[in-house]
Amino acid sequence: MLIGQRLVFAGGDARMLEIIRQAHEQGAIVSLLGFDGASSDFPDSFYSQDVIDSFQEADAVILPMSGIDDDGRVDTRFSTSPLWISDVALGTLRPGTLVFTGIARPRFEAACRRLDLQLVKLMDLDEVAILNSIPTAEGAIAMAMEMMDITIHGCTAVVVGFGRCGETLARDLRALSANVRVIARRPSDLARITEMGLAAIPIERLPEAVQGADLVINTVPTKVLTDAVISQMETSSVIVDIASKPGGTDFDYAQKRGLKAKLAPSLPGLVAPKTAGRILAGTIGRILKDRNNQSS
Repeated sequence: MLIGQRLVFAGGDARMLEIIRQAHEQGAIVSLLGFDGASSDFPDSFYSQDVIDSFQEADAVILPMSGIDDDGRVDTRFSTSPLWISDVALGTLRPGTLVFTGIARPRFEAACRRLDLQLVKLMDLDEVAILNSIPTAEGAIAMAMEMMDITIHGCTAVVVGFGRCGETLARDLRALSANVRVIARRPSDLARITEMGLAAIPIERLPEAVQGADLVINTVPTKVLTDAVISQMETSSVIVDIASKPGGTDFDYAQKRGLKAKLAPSLPGLVAPKTAGRILAGTIGRILKDRNNQSS
């Protein structure tokens, strides 16, 4: 239980509503920043737009999975008013305060270190990322099906990257009877892909691998689908890029060639926010309980 713990939720998407709901059920004292337009009603919460006032008594802060921009802007889907978290506001948190986020940019990480805040990057934790890959893969495939004029069954699909999302995507696409090629860098990953019965292709052969592909799904957050790679693709090919912004695709060149290409980060928050919220709530709750047990 989280009885008496003061949690501040600052911005976020529909996943956050489920995390808030579970925090309430476990007895936490909840303050909400950037939720004045949410359709869900949390009558026992404290709604505020004053970041500093909310932070001063916080035991933990839960930020959006997309993190905070370098200028301090926080994405919030449930308020028309902008939400900003400055270094001054962060400085009002007590040293050792837990700060949860999905990803963190270098500037924000440096600020947390300087202020002795305990930053938890949820998407770096296997217990989150592996489970989160399920709604991510389903969402990417659903998006691909909307963009394609053929079925997944029998198509040639290329998955770029064999991290936690890439592995789940490859398995799901194979289950839908796609012909799956998987691009990876590490020899151990290439071996695992081969063991799975899929076509394992080193990253150096990416331009060759996309030839004849109906669908390319990128999971790598660096520019891998360059103009040189995209030039090898059919104009009927579809690209779904699920890497964090700005993705790993040269979208301008893809558009110039007439390919359908879409950047789709944070898919779990769009296609399965309740499931994704439960995954996050479970991990956040576990970490808070462990922290509480250590201090008692």
